[in-house]
Amino acid sequence: MENDAPRTLYLVLLLVLVLASVVGMRMPIGKTLKMAAAWVGIFGLTFILFAFRGDFSALGQKLRAEAMGTPISDAQQIRIPISEDGHFWIDATINGEPAPFLVDSGASITTISRETADKIGIGNSDDRETAYTANGAVQMQRAVASSLNVAGIERSELAIRVNDNDDTNVIGMNFLSSLASWRVEGNYLILRP
Repeated sequence: MENDAPRTLYLVLLLVLVLASVVGMRMPIGKTLKMAAAWVGIFGLTFILFAFRGDFSALGQKLRAEAMGTPISDAQQIRIPISEDGHFWIDATINGEPAPFLVDSGASITTISRETADKIGIGNSDDRETAYTANGAVQMQRAVASSLNVAGIERSELAIRVNDNDDTNVIGMNFLSSLASWRVEGNYLILRP
């Protein structure tokens, strides 16, 4: 309670100063009340914006996600909005290089295109295997990504495949199964690290 005395004195002095300036201007009481109401409104709006800044930030993230298709992140989960094509796309980085990825729970393993493999320095080796995709059986190069970062969720030394026959990068089940959980909820794919 002793610490409140200086604050109370400061507020009283501030109020006296404001009232003295209003009285000194000799404005009509109606105009003075309108000005006081305007200032109360300004301070009230400022207080509301400050008090609910976290909620407004979340609303801004949601609006940006809907308009631009960007993920919504918080400490507990990442919400990826569905794209116009009906798939979940996300910009990720693989070995430090940015690349768009399709999230596909039907893919067993994360796969990158030859173009992406060349960008990140994964050569064309003879270590290949046959993979069965929606387009049939294809030969893919076995490789390992030093790092794959999906919206802040990073995995190191992740097994990947390089598909010379497709230019789509795909996040597969080997990444998804490393998460605490993942699910589709409405128009969002929700990843929990």
